[in-house]
Amino acid sequence: MIHAIWRTGDNGPVSTLRIPTNLLPADGRFGCGPAKIPGDALARLAEAGRTWLGTSHRQAPVRDVVARIQRGLLDLYAAPEGYRVVLGNGGSTLFWDAAVSSLIERRSAHGVFGEFSAKFAAASAAAPHLDEPAVVEVAPGSVALPEPTADADVYAWAHNETSTGALAPVQRPDAEGLVLIDGTSAAGGVPVDLAHTDAYYFAPQKGLASDGGLWLAFLSPAAVERIERIAAGDRWIPSILSLQQAVQNSAAHQTLNTPALTTLFLLADRIDHVLADGGLDAAAARSRASAEQLYGWAEAREWASPFVAEPYRSPVVGTIDFSPEVDAAAVAATLRANGVVDTEPYRKLGRNQLRIGMFPTIDPADVEALCACIDWVVDNG
Repeated sequence: MIHAIWRTGDNGPVSTLRIPTNLLPADGRFGCGPAKIPGDALARLAEAGRTWLGTSHRQAPVRDVVARIQRGLLDLYAAPEGYRVVLGNGGSTLFWDAAVSSLIERRSAHGVFGEFSAKFAAASAAAPHLDEPAVVEVAPGSVALPEPTADADVYAWAHNETSTGALAPVQRPDAEGLVLIDGTSAAGGVPVDLAHTDAYYFAPQKGLASDGGLWLAFLSPAAVERIERIAAGDRWIPSILSLQQAVQNSAAHQTLNTPALTTLFLLADRIDHVLADGGLDAAAARSRASAEQLYGWAEAREWASPFVAEPYRSPVVGTIDFSPEVDAAAVAATLRANGVVDTEPYRKLGRNQLRIGMFPTIDPADVEALCACIDWVVDNG
């Protein structure tokens, strides 16, 4: 059991255990969002900042970068003919409300297997202009897909449930309707066949090593047609939730309102880097190497085990349960006191576990070092 020695800090008790420096990872950031941004990308941002930050997002320099992001994503994902990259401000949370306003005609069907897949279903259920959604739900740690539903015109689930580290398959159901996939924590680290989706949407602050405040979506021609048809009807849609306006603005390589230029710069930089370094398959292989290290380590310990069973274990978000004699919160606090941060579990899950980001920017060698640090804390706490 962890019997760490604590001192009182500004934010409560802080562990005084000191992990040997030779065990520590070179970079101690393992968060699941915002996630690690490489130092060389930040250096390029700092170099460009004097002429980039504080400039108009309606002018060519910024619009050219947005166009570069759009072209790069289409290339990175080998998008099918006719698919387009649309973007807007507000992150994936806003996209749920935009989809409720602009993509669901009458009823949606959802697979719910964690906090974020549940939030989209809840947004649909709260909409007064929609029928009650059909929901298939399982306990966190597994995966649920929506079932074919006669009157559903949208099927929605998460590719990777960030709260639990469960990875779901992405394949069209045997039913009519658009397929909307939340790729927020999978984007940039897990391949997907976009032909099985009509809206594959995500935010860039995880596997794409950017900052928050933006949503992006690959939209199929069928999704764009649905957006235009709903917009032509009598449904009131606020401008910020109008995907029709987002499609129109994105065609001009801009957003409805001012975007964070830092987010755009870092996203474009990351996409360029991934394309130059072997593409999405190479990035995914790096995450898989980290996942094999983490899950193999946990399975070799009597007091630790992966929370998610095969074949649903995520290569980009790893959740590790601890037996009762090991206090995971104390382990995380000790790691944090030693500069190894953001290993705490998702706040609402309430499990005795750690959650580890394994996005492509995180070095598999650092994941190996993290495991050694946890061993040391458990042995010496």
